[in-house]
Amino acid sequence: MTTALASRVSRLEKATATSTTGTPSVPLFTPLPGPQTRAYESEAFIIGYGGAAGGGKSLLEIGKAITQHKKSIVFRRHKEDVKDLWSKMRTLCGTHGRPNESSKEWRDLPGGRYVRMVGLQHLTDWLKYQGQEHDLWCFDEATQFPELPIRTLMAWCRSPDPAQRCQVVLGFNPPTSTEGEWIIEVFAPWLQPGHPDPAEPGELRWFARIDDKDVECEDGTPFELGDELVTPLSRTFFPARLEDNPILDSTNYRSVLQGMPEPLRSQMLYGDFTIGRTDDAYQVIPTAWVRAAQARWTLERPELVGTTRQVPQSCVSLDVAEGGRDRTVVARRYGDWVAPLIVKPGVETPTPEDAVAMVEPLMLDGGYAIVDADMLGGKAYGILRAKFKNRAHAYQGVKPTLWRDQETVFEFLNVRAAAYWAMREALDPSNTSTVALPPDPELRAELCAARWERSGRKIKLEEKKDIKERLGRSPDKADAVVMAFWPHAVMVLPESYGITVG
Repeated sequence: MTTALASRVSRLEKATATSTTGTPSVPLFTPLPGPQTRAYESEAFIIGYGGAAGGGKSLLEIGKAITQHKKSIVFRRHKEDVKDLWSKMRTLCGTHGRPNESSKEWRDLPGGRYVRMVGLQHLTDWLKYQGQEHDLWCFDEATQFPELPIRTLMAWCRSPDPAQRCQVVLGFNPPTSTEGEWIIEVFAPWLQPGHPDPAEPGELRWFARIDDKDVECEDGTPFELGDELVTPLSRTFFPARLEDNPILDSTNYRSVLQGMPEPLRSQMLYGDFTIGRTDDAYQVIPTAWVRAAQARWTLERPELVGTTRQVPQSCVSLDVAEGGRDRTVVARRYGDWVAPLIVKPGVETPTPEDAVAMVEPLMLDGGYAIVDADMLGGKAYGILRAKFKNRAHAYQGVKPTLWRDQETVFEFLNVRAAAYWAMREALDPSNTSTVALPPDPELRAELCAARWERSGRKIKLEEKKDIKERLGRSPDKADAVVMAFWPHAVMVLPESYGITVG
């Protein structure tokens, strides 16, 4: 047994001893020297911790919960994963408090502390925790979660005790897919290569949420924005590696990590956030192709020079959300260049007229409009068709299609599957692609989220509900861009193109 390991075991054994007052004679948790101690002592509202595997993410979260906070909740993406967290907590807490293994709740820890551990069997299960007040929210392996649940649940990180510090801890390794890349945007000053103002590990930075985007502020001083007083919140990030955890580093765990295939080896062993993620084998659009298209993008719109595909030179596409959690998105394409997307929450477009108002001014530039008319967009399409005649076209993803891929190898189950495949071909570098997409990380994640499968002799796209489950939101941005590149003239079988507009 190493000296470090023996020391930790000794502390754990002592922690089970109690004084005459019923409190432990030593703290239930003492952080390891280095980044774990710095993160444990940090005053930031949002603390990012991790990078490499084995850096002590879970113990940091549990340790803060049982020694610093009054009411804590720790999330894992999958229910089975909670068992390991619970076992670690049982080792630290020993006989203190009242554990309930079935509900994964631990009450009456020293100081009256309470900790709950939750595994989300289904991603939408996070909705049931809205409104539940905790002063510590932890998300273990945070890149396995979509950004929306974490952003939303932070609203209830609070305490009735003004002296209690309230914090959110995100423990994570480098993301292994595009769905987890949102974490790099959240901690951009620490993790984003080429950031104009990089931050040091543990440095406090302040951010305010304005127009659904993080805006960095000089400090935490409140400021007026319209009629609202906005108070920036602090965040920081601590990188940690296996060598920062001498207990685990004394085992053969390093050898296990060294035996992993790349890029996982570098991600897990060194916490490398720059190395490429691995695409799913059935991912329709490769991540590298989307990244290349976003790298080609320029803020200034280029002159129209035509395209290499069967699509008119310019169009505006409309993906409609009438109320609800989804978003109404407008994509404007000029040749192969796509303007920054126009996005409104569904609650701001409750009627078809509201959605149409986003499109009409853009039609003055010429081109055509294409509207997702499968469900909610049918009435918006009808309004645009009445005003702009044959310059307005309906996109109905559920309809059959005669379209074939450029090699005439694949048939497609419906328009939706064909349109995504057409977008794949538009981005394919072997086609000398000149497509330029705005550098929107949400757009990139959504375009790369769709998976395909065989349905008889045809290519089928996975159901949108499955994509929403994985992303935590509807791929509205991707759908709007895909529609903008769809060759509408050969979109569907002639006899099936009819649409009832009511």
